[in-house]
Amino acid sequence: MDAKLEIRHLKLLAAVAEEGSVTKAGMRLHLTQSALSHQLRDAEERVGSPLFLRIGKRMTLTPSGEQLLVCARRILEDLASTESQIRALNGGARGVIRVSTECYTCYHWLPPVLRKFHAKFPKVEVAIDADATADPAAALLEGRLDVAVMSCLPRNKSLKGTPMFEDELVLVMSSDHPLARVGEIRPRDLANETVLIYPPRHESVLLNKILAPAGVEPARVIEVPLTEVIIELAAAGTGIGMLAHWAVAPHVERGRVAVQRIGAGVRRQWHAVTLRNQSNSRFVPEFITLLSAFCPKQAKRIPA
Repeated sequence: MDAKLEIRHLKLLAAVAEEGSVTKAGMRLHLTQSALSHQLRDAEERVGSPLFLRIGKRMTLTPSGEQLLVCARRILEDLASTESQIRALNGGARGVIRVSTECYTCYHWLPPVLRKFHAKFPKVEVAIDADATADPAAALLEGRLDVAVMSCLPRNKSLKGTPMFEDELVLVMSSDHPLARVGEIRPRDLANETVLIYPPRHESVLLNKILAPAGVEPARVIEVPLTEVIIELAAAGTGIGMLAHWAVAPHVERGRVAVQRIGAGVRRQWHAVTLRNQSNSRFVPEFITLLSAFCPKQAKRIPA
């Protein structure tokens, strides 16, 4: 059944009831006394019952008016709350998004994402938790993170991943290294080389997914936690590392290092991982969308 009253009638009813005077209610609503009286009569005609009794100079609610006031206040409160939520979607939100990645290199492409996100949500803080880099999935399950950027999608029903982009891992070496001029590098070519890997050793893609299956053991393994240090050591000829192409591209352009594919190439797919039943804020999906949209150069974005 269609409602006969409008929002202006409900606001008028609440104002007159709270002020107890048509004059004061008119001042509150920025209406003349005659305009307010006209709207009040219109509301009473629509519901078919008087809403106020004039006792002296004071307006007193009738039983019908009291019943309608309860409904009016509830509707006006719900409307104000909904309007507030809509404003939040357009930049008025407040809150914190806790983010981590499974690789320190990934922190290098977050700045443009943060600039774009803060332009739209200036009151939302993005807290980067580098301590969770070693095991972001565990941090998510423990409630210490909201979003984890991961290439190895966890096999846990409590977590869900949103595909973002695909990148390529390449071998990084000194520009004058003999392998820098080889047409195709195979796993056995690294048998006599020092390799530079991120710790821990048991999670190394180069050792466990490329060399070990080929029965190749490098001459030496150096564990280096920072991308910049791997690049510096590779440039100095200390060893050969494996890094994301986009992370090392600026150094290749300056001629500091050379990169080579191993075999047919090694590609990986990155995901934004969250709790499946996470009742998080409205701006987390927006943040994930920007993570994908501003994927690193040399990476291939995966369409939503």
